[in-house]
Amino acid sequence: MNICELSSVQRLLDESISRLTRLGAEFSQETENLLGLKKRLLEGRFHLAVLGQFKRGKSTLLNALLGEVVLPTAVVPLTAIPTFILSGQTYSAKIMFDDDKPPQEYTASNAKELVDFVSKYVTETANPANQLMVQQVEVFHPARILSDGVVLIDTPGIGSTFKHNTEATLNFLPQCDAAMFLVSADPPITEVEIEFLKQVRRKVPHLFFILNKIDYLSEQEKDEILAFIKKVVAEQVGLGQDINIFCVSARLGLQAKQKNDKNMEAHSGLDEVEGYLVNFLAHEKTEALRQAVRKKAGDILADVLMRIRLFVSSLQMPLEDLERRLAIFREKLNELDRSKMVEIDILEGDKKRAHEFLEEHAEQLRKKTKSYLKGIVEETFSKLDPEQLNEEAIEKALADVIPGFFEHEMGKSTEAFKNKMRQSLQPHRERLNHLIGTIRQTAAELFDIPYQETQTVQDFEMFRQPYWVSHRWFGSFRRIPRGILGKLLPNGIRKSQLMKSALEQIDELVMQNVENLRWAVFQNLDQSFIRFRAELNERFEQTLAATQGAIEAALEKRKKHSEQVTCELSRFDYALINLEKIKDSFESYPVRTLGN
Repeated sequence: MNICELSSVQRLLDESISRLTRLGAEFSQETENLLGLKKRLLEGRFHLAVLGQFKRGKSTLLNALLGEVVLPTAVVPLTAIPTFILSGQTYSAKIMFDDDKPPQEYTASNAKELVDFVSKYVTETANPANQLMVQQVEVFHPARILSDGVVLIDTPGIGSTFKHNTEATLNFLPQCDAAMFLVSADPPITEVEIEFLKQVRRKVPHLFFILNKIDYLSEQEKDEILAFIKKVVAEQVGLGQDINIFCVSARLGLQAKQKNDKNMEAHSGLDEVEGYLVNFLAHEKTEALRQAVRKKAGDILADVLMRIRLFVSSLQMPLEDLERRLAIFREKLNELDRSKMVEIDILEGDKKRAHEFLEEHAEQLRKKTKSYLKGIVEETFSKLDPEQLNEEAIEKALADVIPGFFEHEMGKSTEAFKNKMRQSLQPHRERLNHLIGTIRQTAAELFDIPYQETQTVQDFEMFRQPYWVSHRWFGSFRRIPRGILGKLLPNGIRKSQLMKSALEQIDELVMQNVENLRWAVFQNLDQSFIRFRAELNERFEQTLAATQGAIEAALEKRKKHSEQVTCELSRFDYALINLEKIKDSFESYPVRTLGN
């Protein structure tokens, strides 16, 4: 969306807000809803995850896109902490922690100070194994590419740290709008990357590739590598051979930005990547956002117009006729209120069934985990010599596999329950839309005014700010102290005792970790039902205010302030004309497609 298009939608929102404000406090809720849409429109961003294996040049590419060194680079893997790079007027950073420690904010005078500060939290040297318990880092930078609404998200490098970091990245990806995957010539693509890509392709709507370090390749080598990558990705990942692969030298691109050398930048291929991000992907996201805001704003104005028409119709009809129709409408509302209570009861039943499904899921996971960890212990026993076999060796074997196992199970559980909630709530959403529509249609028919169906309940998940959740999985257990006699026991007896101790403590590890996962899912389930029930009640009450409230307000005006009726009719007739024009503008706004 260009500035002209953005300002046009914003102008229509501003005009709507101004008109409703002049109508008075009774339209304050609709005014607030329009202000919320305006805020969403202005804050709409395109979130791009940057993926890559260790030493592919991911940090260098990000620095090149920013135009200077902002993210630390290293010859050893960096700590697996996600970094969000957002547009800002100054060089600054915000560090968020896993524990209760408050965020730490920092403002730098230049990029070097910023990278020095960030390095204290995201490098393995300064923060080994993330001892500082950093959850995520936000970096603010005045780069041109960020000013267009792009948020770059640097994710942990695959194949460089623990397996659970890869699983955590996969669990995070569905929150992003797109991902770019870095490969290079040394080697072109690995088995680890192929397996990772098989999972990535199902989680992001747009995936494109960067072939980095092309300055080390001849044209023939570059063409051969491109053909090889396309063939492998098509055959083993299933993406097809028409994938987008941009050839880039991130090193040259960074140098070009630092020297302000446009020819070198074009030669590096960086300008082509930036053009694709801004002109294609970001445009698609903002165009979808604009259309969603336009539709929602049109629905809000349709509700307002119906409310005004009800008020005007009630002012104009004979008083006896008005009272008769209002009595019929109230009777119908009593029936619909009972329908709402039945719907709430069904919703509570579905909530209970969802919790039961969760308990069954957790029990199955306990059995699966116990079997898996028992297999790890048995494998450890079979591999180690009797002299090497001790609690420390068993604990290390379990600690190595538990985070990756449970991150993987968290991803599967989240997806399973997301689908479960979608299936559970969709019938409720349809019935709520029907219930709200029935109220509005009944009022329209009783008072002889036009009825326009609106999508009364809409999801706005596309506006969600991506967030990163890291879970602490328990990988250690209580060690049983052994005296000197324990060391003197025959190997067979000592091995038997170790096995018994390990299996006993596996139960505790299973309980701790499965409960950690179960509680996270339980909270998400509860919040989903709580939000939907609040939405149901809110939409029902708002619809009553927009229908019954308008009719009763007109009735009171007729009885107590009959001398003001003519003035009110004139004022609302004028509002109808202007708001109808604005609504028509929202609905007739041209739908632009990519490439137009």
